[in-house]
Order: sequence, then C-alpha cells, then structure tokens
Amino acid sequence: MQEHIREKLAVLPAQPGCYMYKDKYGTIIYVGKSKALKNRVRSYFTGAHDAKTTRLVREIEDFEYIVTSSELEALILEMNLIKKYDPKYNVLLKDDKTYPYLKITAERHPRLIVTRNIKKDKGKYFGPYPNVIAARETKRLLDRIYPLRKCNTMPDRVCLYYHMHQCLGPCQYDVADEQNQAIVEEISRFLNGGHKEIKDTLKEKMYQASEQMDFERAKEFRDQIQHIDSVMEQQKMILNDQVNRDIFGYSYNKGWMCVQVFFVRQGKLMERDVSIFPFFDNAEETFVSFIGRFYMHQNHPKPKQVLVPVGIDTEMLKQLLEIDVHVPMRGRKKELVKLAYKNAKIALEEKFTLIEQNEERTIKAVEKLGETLHIETPHRIEAFDNSNIQGTDPVSAMVVFIDGRPNKKEYRKFKIRDVEGPDDYETMREVVRRRYKRVIKEQLPLPDLIMIDGGKGQMSAAQDVLENELGLDIPLCGLAKDDKHRTSELLYGFPPAVVDVDRQSPEFYLIQRIQDEVHRFAITFHRQLRGKSVIHSQLDDIPGVGQKRRRLLLKHFSSLENIRKAEISDLTKLGIPIQVAEAIHRHLNIQTKRENE
Repeated sequence: MQEHIREKLAVLPAQPGCYMYKDKYGTIIYVGKSKALKNRVRSYFTGAHDAKTTRLVREIEDFEYIVTSSELEALILEMNLIKKYDPKYNVLLKDDKTYPYLKITAERHPRLIVTRNIKKDKGKYFGPYPNVIAARETKRLLDRIYPLRKCNTMPDRVCLYYHMHQCLGPCQYDVADEQNQAIVEEISRFLNGGHKEIKDTLKEKMYQASEQMDFERAKEFRDQIQHIDSVMEQQKMILNDQVNRDIFGYSYNKGWMCVQVFFVRQGKLMERDVSIFPFFDNAEETFVSFIGRFYMHQNHPKPKQVLVPVGIDTEMLKQLLEIDVHVPMRGRKKELVKLAYKNAKIALEEKFTLIEQNEERTIKAVEKLGETLHIETPHRIEAFDNSNIQGTDPVSAMVVFIDGRPNKKEYRKFKIRDVEGPDDYETMREVVRRRYKRVIKEQLPLPDLIMIDGGKGQMSAAQDVLENELGLDIPLCGLAKDDKHRTSELLYGFPPAVVDVDRQSPEFYLIQRIQDEVHRFAITFHRQLRGKSVIHSQLDDIPGVGQKRRRLLLKHFSSLENIRKAEISDLTKLGIPIQVAEAIHRHLNIQTKRENE
C-alpha cells in the first residue's frame, strides 16, 4: 500500500458519504457509497478479496471522498457521480435495451404513437409492452376506435383516415380542445384497464345499429370488439387489483449479482428485465443503488408500487423514488417476488460459465500479456496499421482496446499528408507523431502498450518518434504476419526479438483480435476514401458541378458511363445550364481518350 493512501485511510471519518478511486492517470475508475466511510474504504485495502476486487485495488493510486448528511444523500450523490464520470468498474445498467410504450402526445391536436424514448414532455405514457408488435397491435386497435390525429405534420386537406372516421380532420376543420381531451381520457381509461367497459359500450352500439338495420356499422362495432378480445385479453391475469407494479428479485454469488424485474401492468405480467453485473460493496446496498439508478437515470417510468424482497431498506427507496415500496409477506405478491429471485438465481448460474470465459478472453488475457512482456498490465492498448495501394490514397488507422475489449468511440482515422509514395516507415512516423502530439497537447490518457502492425522497420520508426521527438516512454511491440496474412509473431524490445507466446493461449487470441480489428478498420477506411476519390476525379473537378448536380446526374443516369454517352441536350433537360452541360460532355470525353491512350 502506498504511503499517501495509508495516511488518508488513517483520517477517514466514520460518517456517510461517497468515495472515488482513481488510477495512475487520475481517472476515476470506481464510485461507491457507505454509511460509514472509514470502515468501507479501509476494507478494500485489508484482508483477502476475490479476483476482480483484487484487480480493482491493484489499479487504485489515489482516492477522494465526499461526506454527506445522510445515507439517502450519499445514494443520490453516488448515482450522480456515476452518471458524470462513467467509471469503468461501475458497470451497472450498461444494457441499452429499451421497451416500447404507447404515448399520447401533449400537442394541441394529440397523436397516439409507439415510442421507446421516455421524455419529460407532458405526454402520457403507457406500458411497457411485451414487444413492439404488441404495442403496434394495440395502437392499431385504438386508431380504429378513437379518431385522434394520425399525421406527423398537418397536411392542407383531409386524408383517407378522415373519410374512414378515424380522424377528426383538424387540418381542415375546427376541433375543440374539449373534444380532443375527451378522446384522450377515453384512451387513457382504456389503457389503464378500462377496456372491458369500452367493450360493453361497443356491444350496446352494435345492438343499436343492428336494430336500426345499419348492418355495416354493426359489423364495424363487432370487428372492434373482436380486436379488443384478441389484443387485450391474450395474457392471463396474475393480480386482480390492476395496479401497475414492478417486482424486483436478486441473487448474488462470487462477487456477481443478477437482478430480475417483472413489469406488471393492469394485472398482467407484460415484460421482464435482466441485468447481471459485478459488485464490490454490500449486496443489499448495491441492490438499492441499482433500483435508484434504474428509475432515476435509465428513464424507466415509475409504477404505482414497487415490490422488493425482505431485508431491503424500503424507507430509503420510498424517499428516493417518492412512490410506494413494499415487502410482501404473504400471498400472490410474495410468490411473485420469490419467482423473480428464482429467475435471477437461474440466470446467474447459467451466465457464470460465459462470464468466466469472457474474463479469460479479456482482462485475464491482458494481465497474461503484461506478464509475458514483463510490463505492468496494459489496460489500455492502442494499435496502428497502414493501408494503401502502390502509394495511392495512403491512410492509417488506430484502434483502442481497454481491458481486452474494443472501445470504438476512441478509434481514429488518419489521412497521410506528408509522405509521397508507398513508404510504410515514414507513414508510421507521421501517424505516431500526429497521434501523440495531440495526446500530450490535450492531456488525453496515454496507452499502457502500443501495437504496430508490422515488423522491425515499423517498430523502429515509431520508437524513434516516441523517444527522440516526444520524450515518451511507452512499451511498444510489433505484430508480424505469415504468408497467409495471419498473426505469426509478437516482437518486443530493441533490437526487436520474437516473444514466445503459446498460440493456443488467451493472450495470443487477444493479439490476433487486435491485429484483425485494426487491419479491418484501416482497409475499410481506405476503400471508402478510394471510392470517393474515383467519383471526385470524374465529376467534382468539372466547373459548375457541385454536390447537388453530381447527385442529380448519378441518380438520373445511374453511372458515369451513361453520363459520358449522353448528349448535351439530355443534360440540359435536367435543368443543367448549357455551359455546364458542354463542360461535362467535354471533360468526360477527354478523360476517356486519355484512358484509351
């Protein structure tokens, strides 16, 4: 343990608050909370831990803490700090899965739409639905029954929906706000469990229409009733009071937690959410933090009631969420909480093998690679590759792997500016120089290891720039390929020497993945650039031909060859001025003669 950390631990207060662990770059890698900072933070640096906690502690170079007046305040602060800094060890709620909802917009003439985005825009949201098909079927049913506006933007005249009595035609006729509000209230009542009453009303209207010999209208009402039966009554009722509830259950083992959430709407189990993640603190506190972030930061709409297992601090959750949080002790609700726990336990057991395999392929492979090269664990690896065809359109690309996983947000592309011809060494010099000059200038995080897709020459060029021009001491290795373009050797040191790596080991597979990824990224960028240059050289160099006219020509004639064969009159028919049409005709025919020569 470092001396400055030992000194800070000695003066920690025994009060509630949040703590933030930092790595050697000053980056916050973990945020936690506790009702007694002194005990919680010290526990990380004493005693035995599982592998992932040991890995976290190994990276801690410093820490900060913020004292709060209560545990609830610490919970809220923790959620805000995690949202602000996105620490890599706080991996709760990384899943971006969203569920479809029905929404009545808050416009003057409201619409009923299907959406996955919950916003604070005064609209009314209903759901979630089991899948988007169920949501759309329900919307289609309501569109037939209630004549709300259907179009996104107001047309200048009524459409087919108006003539089908499925829209009031606000684009052409005055529709009172009271009339719109009455329809909104009807739809809200329907979606909040009142569809049986609506069905009874439709039955009365069907009988009245039949008595009046209006059989077409009666058939419409009958079809609407059948649609209600098929759409709204497919699922079995599991609770009779029709209160919207979210039911939480959780299981944990070996430092991992699984949380299952059942969404019960109108007495029916509509959908579930599953999250599996590592945790480092008390299990009950982690579970409470999960629920807080589930609603506060993931925009899940709050139900009327949340059900949780025994042992959870319901008072804190009530204060945080401002809704009813309940621990059921008997009956059907208790069975549902047990069912959520059972599902969580099964899911966690099933995922353990996959989790361990993923750990083996990523962070453990990174650790092994560091041991093989006799360097610190290279949590951040940046890899470079060049691409050109006989020196034309030379480009380079960089990919970033953090803890063995690609971080595509940090990938970078480079157009080569100063090198002429196919000079791979000078290209590498330019790219490395540009990349790390910017890193130094903008104080971006430095990599723990740089990988060069190439041999001794490319390594020497990159090393010369790093050490002699920029004064950086970063471990650097080279990746050589065999005649089948597969990773064959790992080079390290100066002069570079082949490092013995087991070809069946996780660290060798990691090296292969990085080399394949940077090569793919470079080749894709080169093809895009080359494709653009082909079009540019043929059309964009012609005076009077800009982006819009180029699109017009290619859309109409489909290819450059057809444009070349076209007469000047064919070009002017598209609205192109005669002078520009003559320039296009002259330029493309001169280009053809040059190619034939």
